[in-house]
Amino acid sequence: MYCEHFGVSRPPFRITPDTRLFFTGARRGAILDAMVYAISRGEGIIKVVGEVGSGKTMLCRMLGESLPESVEVVYLANPRMAPDDILRAIAFEMKLPLEAGVDRLQTMQVLQQRLLAMHADDRQVVVFVEEAQGVPLETLEEIRLLSNIETQQHKLLQMVLFGQPELEEKIAVPEIRQLKERITHSFELPPFSARDVRAYLGLRMGAAGYRGPEVFSDRAIRRITRSSQGLVRRVNILADKALLAAYASGTHCVTGRHVKAAARDSEFSRPGRRGGWRIGFALGAAAASVAAGALVAAQLNTASQFQWLGAGAENPVAGLAATHPSLPMEAVPEGPRPAGAQPPVESAPEEGTRLTARIPAGRAGGP
Repeated sequence: MYCEHFGVSRPPFRITPDTRLFFTGARRGAILDAMVYAISRGEGIIKVVGEVGSGKTMLCRMLGESLPESVEVVYLANPRMAPDDILRAIAFEMKLPLEAGVDRLQTMQVLQQRLLAMHADDRQVVVFVEEAQGVPLETLEEIRLLSNIETQQHKLLQMVLFGQPELEEKIAVPEIRQLKERITHSFELPPFSARDVRAYLGLRMGAAGYRGPEVFSDRAIRRITRSSQGLVRRVNILADKALLAAYASGTHCVTGRHVKAAARDSEFSRPGRRGGWRIGFALGAAAASVAAGALVAAQLNTASQFQWLGAGAENPVAGLAATHPSLPMEAVPEGPRPAGAQPPVESAPEEGTRLTARIPAGRAGGP
């Protein structure tokens, strides 16, 4: 709908994972490289944990494409399987020659023979288990037993567990403590910072064919970071709706008000608070505003305290908001705009009105 307006060939923020648009920032590229290295060394079980919408599926697909051809990948997308079922699922994906009605012992023998033959041919097998937080405890124990298939020097079957934070709690129970001891590498996908969001938006817009000044204003980026809580799927949803709102307003610059409208149009639940990395909102709205205002005043009264924002910062208050996403947007002025960018249009749509309903009738026929 807005593609022609912004000069892009396709919608830049679809939520379907596309490995051509893999973002290496926010440690994603480093984690991918580390996982490829760990698998190439044949090191046991790998665990990847991330909040809902943090990019686990994209990372899983990128890992499969990044491994050498000598590595055969088995995908298990349905984790709610009984112990015998997961063994049969692996055998099925590997196209093992099994007759109908064979028992677990026979299946295991055929699997082990195939793995030994592949190892002799310098080939590996790695199993990707998605949504691993939903795997029953008995099946997790079966995964541990399967990881024990090895020669005197090499693992013959490797496992990569992709799961939500609940996976950490599940593998911490005493009944499967042996599985936890088999995990040789653990990775956690951090949320995007405001800097990551800016780079990610630029990557997506450029990949869609956009050539021009930055579309998203500084305040828009801060609002997206805050409203999405740094989760990439939410960033995509908010950016897409914000572009639609800017299109409806007849401007080529996405402002904070457009993102605010997009956030109202979305229904995000807050992810669970585990550890220290998630952006939480423990204070109520009024208390948060008072605390944030006091923080801004204290920072402004002591100029030397802005040194940690980096030498030569053109807008220290904007930098403060970027590193403190809990600050209310109204307390932070807009930062400098890129050369050639249009001034922001801050026309706020009415509360509760869906974005698609606010597009003028004469503009609804765009691509």
